[in-house]
Parts: sequence; structure tokens; C-alpha cells
Amino acid sequence: MPLFQAIVLAVVQGLTEFLPVSSTAHLILFPWLLHWQEPGQAFDVALHVGTLLAVLLYFLRTWIALLLCGLGFRYPHTAGEEEVRRNRRIFWCLVAGTIPAAVAGFFFEHRIEEHLRKPVYVAWAMIGVALLMWIADRGALLRRNLDNANFADAATIGAAQAVALFPGVSRSGITIIAGLFRGMTREAAARFSFLLSTPIIAGAAAKELPKLIKLHRAGGLDLPLSTLWISIAVSGLVGFLVIAIFLRYLQTRTLKFFIVYRLLFGIVVLLLAFLPMGNAR
Repeated sequence: MPLFQAIVLAVVQGLTEFLPVSSTAHLILFPWLLHWQEPGQAFDVALHVGTLLAVLLYFLRTWIALLLCGLGFRYPHTAGEEEVRRNRRIFWCLVAGTIPAAVAGFFFEHRIEEHLRKPVYVAWAMIGVALLMWIADRGALLRRNLDNANFADAATIGAAQAVALFPGVSRSGITIIAGLFRGMTREAAARFSFLLSTPIIAGAAAKELPKLIKLHRAGGLDLPLSTLWISIAVSGLVGFLVIAIFLRYLQTRTLKFFIVYRLLFGIVVLLLAFLPMGNAR
């Protein structure tokens, strides 16, 4: 893969991992639409390492507080009992919310990867989730913030995250939708979504990294290490900026733009797929 293509796809990953438009869909559809070669497993791992670094760095102080309070410590030392209890509750909500996606990934990831990565299926998922997002955004109560998160939220949003295994659904999209149905504000739903995604992205990267290292040592790596490092840096930087901008955007804006984008993108892909020259069936 040329370095230019790698950078373009790294930017696409950084943009779409945290926006409710499905990074998996874009990484499947961009090479298909541009007639590029499939990037391969090593490149996919590199991109996810980049976005993992982005979400870890952006929420580093939050994660430190949640983790230490969740394990029974007082952090920071000046924190009151109410703050410690809140952080402890949110931490264990995130732990509980991670379980559905972890279980679903263990049992179904390979089957989904083998059978549902065709552009037509991805396009239908883009359209279907857009309609669901429209319903959730239109009827959102927007009454609850992250401090009010409870285990019912964790169960609902965690189950939604498991559905994101299907290409085109979007992890952030479906979990934000679930948060809106639970009465959260758009920003609170996005924050919970990003925090909940961290263990899953980390687990996926940890699972694939040993295979990547083994492949590199065996001389079977198709991409130069320099290309992988650049891809990690680009996807991480773009992802960090997207998190910051998107959270601020949701303080005053709706999800309408992303609903329209998903609908148009899905319709265009379906039209291209079913034209006589389409090759996605």
C-alpha cells in the first residue's frame, strides 16, 4: 500500500471511529469505491492502536480517577465522599457495560467478519441506524448527565455496543442512540460511549498485536514499519481532535447532520452496488 493511501485511510479511521458514522463501514467502502487494495490485518491493527491512544489520552485524568476510586482508593485526595462514590459507580457501570460486547465478540466476531463485510450489507446498516438515530434524537429527553449513570444505563448501552460488531452500525452511533433512549443529554451519551469503547478497543488491539509481532518477525509483514507508525500517529491525532470537537458540538447541536450523512452515504453505495457495473453483491 502506498504511503498516501495509508495516510488517507488513517485520517478516515481517526474521523469516523468516534463520530456516529461507522469507521468499519468507511474502511470497507473507501477501498471499494476507490478501487484500492484491501489494507490487511496489520494496517487495521495499527489504525485501532492510534484511536486507542487518542481516547486514552483525552480521558486519561478521568480514567485514573475512575480506576482508583473503583478499586477503593480516594482520588484525588481532596475529593469528597460523594465524588468518590460517583466515580466508583461509573467505573463499575463501565465494567458491566463492557461485558456484552466482549462476549458477543468472542462468539460471533469471526462469523460476522466472514459474511457481513460486503458493501451492500454495510449500506443497509448505515441507513437502518440512521433512521433509528433520527427517532432517538427527535424524542430525546436530554435530562441526565454522566454523573447520573447507573447499571440500567450500562446494561442498555453495553448491549447496544455488542450490536456494533455488525459492519456499518457504528459503535459510537448505536451507543449514543441507546444513551438518548435512556434520557441522557447528547454530550453525556457520547462521553459514556467513548469511555465504554476504551476497554473494547484496547482488548481488540491486545488480541491482534501478538499476531502482528509474530508476523513481523517471520518476515510476512506486507507494510513497512514506518508506514504503520505514521498510520498510528495520524489516526491518533485526528481521533483526539475529533473527540474534543464532537463533544463540544453536541453541547448545542443535534445529530441531524450525521443522520443525513448516513442516509446519503448508504443510498449512494446501494446505487453503485446495484448498477450493472456494481461488484458488491
